[in-house]
Amino acid sequence: MRLVPTDLPGVLIIEPTVYRDARGFFLETYHQRRYTEAGIRGPFVQDNHSYSARGALRGLHAQVRRPQGKLVRAVEGEMFDVAVDIRRGSPTLGRWVGVVLSGTNFRQLYIPPGFAHGFCVLSEHVHVEYKCTDFYDAADEVTVSWNDPAIGIAWPAAEPVLSTKDRAAPRLAALGDRLPLYPGP
Repeated sequence: MRLVPTDLPGVLIIEPTVYRDARGFFLETYHQRRYTEAGIRGPFVQDNHSYSARGALRGLHAQVRRPQGKLVRAVEGEMFDVAVDIRRGSPTLGRWVGVVLSGTNFRQLYIPPGFAHGFCVLSEHVHVEYKCTDFYDAADEVTVSWNDPAIGIAWPAAEPVLSTKDRAAPRLAALGDRLPLYPGP
């Protein structure tokens, strides 16, 4: 397993070791001890699987009082995965990183609690699986506008397919005290 740091502290790209032979491949998608030693702390309490078609954009989503860390991977297909720091008082508030995750590159993205998450589908479809460090709570969720100019994400789709919720999401600045707090260095 190789860890690739990003420009956002705590957001990590994980490149697992993939063993290939004539039969196919094998990899560990999660190994608690190794991930904990790498700074990816659980416990992970919920696993999710989503399916989306080309051009779909999901996000940007986060929880406030019960923030979720997420370990994200594309099982099949390809997507542009994004993490945005939305923690009030953070020196990197409003900054983002994006990485292509696919069923062929096997990369994962770890997004710590306090960051918003979203992705855009690049292939005909994508199956996404992700582990969460807290349970989903709809009443605790905040959604940030996918195209907030103050964040400036370079999405690969100019007119993505959005849910009603994502289409109506406010800009980051409008969320004010609804954002999670930065715990400090």
